[in-house]
Amino acid sequence: MFCIKLLLASFCLWTSSTGHVIQRRQAANGSTSQPQCSLVDRLLDVLQNDLSRLEGKYDDLLEKYHRIVEISFAKLSLDKENAVGKDCAELYKNGVKLSGVYTITPSNGQSPFDVYCDMTTDGGGWTLFQKRMDGSVDFFRGWEDYKHGFGNLNGEHWLGNDLINLLTNQGRYELRVDMEDATGVKAYARYDNFAISSERTNYQLTIGGYSGDAGDSLGYHNGMAFSTKDKDNDSYDSNCAQTYKGAWWHKSCHESNLNGLYHLGEHASFADGVNWKTFKGYNHSLKRTEMKIRPIGFKAASGVSG
Repeated sequence: MFCIKLLLASFCLWTSSTGHVIQRRQAANGSTSQPQCSLVDRLLDVLQNDLSRLEGKYDDLLEKYHRIVEISFAKLSLDKENAVGKDCAELYKNGVKLSGVYTITPSNGQSPFDVYCDMTTDGGGWTLFQKRMDGSVDFFRGWEDYKHGFGNLNGEHWLGNDLINLLTNQGRYELRVDMEDATGVKAYARYDNFAISSERTNYQLTIGGYSGDAGDSLGYHNGMAFSTKDKDNDSYDSNCAQTYKGAWWHKSCHESNLNGLYHLGEHASFADGVNWKTFKGYNHSLKRTEMKIRPIGFKAASGVSG
């Protein structure tokens, strides 16, 4: 607005000086005139009024935005306080529609615990058990850490093999793996059945049929026990988790390694990054991954088509 005023003032001075020249010429010819900046002044008044109205509208919009944010946070807090469910899918059916960290109560009488719920992807209702996004958490860990879980539920984390086993013992679940490479290209893999056994059988993996656009890099691991750098349960001569720097359901050794080192993008080392072979191969470490589960048949039960 200051620039407009300065421009108009300059114009006014110019017209005034021009007017004085004209006045002198008219006086010499015997006529007089009083050129003024009244038109410019009126234009400036109009612009000032328009600006005042715009500022008022901006203040109204800003107030409404803050109100929406307050209501959203209040609703999220209320949902967290009142929602009850054995997993995120049940919370969704009970009215929770915002993604975030919630407390779930297992159906087998175990103590409640917190999980991150994805309430937007493919109809919502997903319970996350793994997330990589920025390399802020060290995933090259031992058996006990993977047993109990680690990280930040709002960021990078592994929920814990004991809890994943507990969840998948509540019923039949499907698995979705969302991934994004270092350039922003996204893909997903979906399996129509997912479960892991208890620690007694080393959290053995069971998965079903694949669909998606990332390619099937988990089917190779079906039936394998979980391995970490300090507990080798693979079928290879050496410890795959130690060699390729990632705890996983290694076989001989892997076609996926989502708990590998966070190299972010292309890396010279072979197969020790956050790799999904059929998506970006063994020398591209993914930027972002999420592993999440939901009860089979959730879509039909929730009324979401697909």
